[in-house]
Amino acid sequence: MIGSFLSSLLLFLLLFLLVASVRVLREYERGVVFMLGRFLSVKGPGLVLLIPALQQMARVSLRLVVMDIPKQDVITHDNVSVKVNAVLYFKVVDPERAVIRVENFLVATSQLAQTTLRAVLGKHDLDALLSERDRLNLDVQKILDAQTDSWGIKVTNVEIKDVDIDLSMVRAIARQAEAERERRAKVIHAEGELQAATKLSEAAEILGRHPQALQLRYLETLTVIAADKNSTIVFPLPLDIVGPLLEAAKARIAAPPPT
Repeated sequence: MIGSFLSSLLLFLLLFLLVASVRVLREYERGVVFMLGRFLSVKGPGLVLLIPALQQMARVSLRLVVMDIPKQDVITHDNVSVKVNAVLYFKVVDPERAVIRVENFLVATSQLAQTTLRAVLGKHDLDALLSERDRLNLDVQKILDAQTDSWGIKVTNVEIKDVDIDLSMVRAIARQAEAERERRAKVIHAEGELQAATKLSEAAEILGRHPQALQLRYLETLTVIAADKNSTIVFPLPLDIVGPLLEAAKARIAAPPPT
């Protein structure tokens, strides 16, 4: 009876050890196995057998992690205070380094992303922050990727989401944009006046060489004005047309009377 009890107990212990040694890792998981505290290997995915009490395993997910970077108070290069938040995309590419070289790679990456975001944006003006987000995203991503490489982490992308500006600064930016539009309008108007003056000067030279062309322009202008029947037209008569008539009248007066 004692022998059967011992055999049953031994069988129970073997089943317990077998169950305790079995681990199942999903396709996106890897297990960092330690033997008596020393790194042994990276296992997975699938079925993994461990020696209870001698081996321990830390699970690491290889899926892409999407982390929100909370709003950071940033002072730009031109001394404007703004609040900026962003989103960070990264994944673990080396489970061994992600477990051994940093205590908690999620917290470490989050804190590093916050400080890097403030440092990079503080080197640029507000105009660059608002209009050159793609370049700033790439700068932050490169710096984070270089610093987290020793942790076995690959930063794939950084996107700046919102830039909150003080209301007084918003009004100042609006005034600046309005002044810029007015400046462009004045420049365009001045360029148009210059082009019109150039064309009028060329036209005056041509009309000066051909007096008949000036008379044709008078007649054409009269035709355009006469189209409106509700207007009273006061039209100057060119001296080139009146001159021959006056000379003929003078000649007739100066001629001796017939005998």
